Amino acid sequence: MTKKILEGMVVSDKSNKTVVVEVKRKFVHPFYGKVISRSKKYHAHDEKNKFKKGDVVKIVESKPISKLKTWEVIDKWYKYKQNYKLLIILEQKE
Repeated sequence: MTKKILEGMVVSDKSNKTVVVEVKRKFVHPFYGKVISRSKKYHAHDEKNKFKKGDVVKIVESKPISKLKTWEVIDKWYKYKQNYKLLIILEQKE
């Protein structure tokens, strides 16, 4: 079976080796046809405490690391600055 890969924004990096990633999704209601947005928070493993609040990251399923952590952070996509309005695309590798 392939592992799921999700992308979302880091909303908390207070715990050691753990980040909380909020994943947002949109879907169309099957009957009413209205676009509905939902979000869910995932605890993900960050071995080197490299990712900070506001980073947009990719997470992948992994074996259970603790009671809440069953995801690992793969890499960073973007970083939001100035009240999350201006999107700065980071270079391939810093």
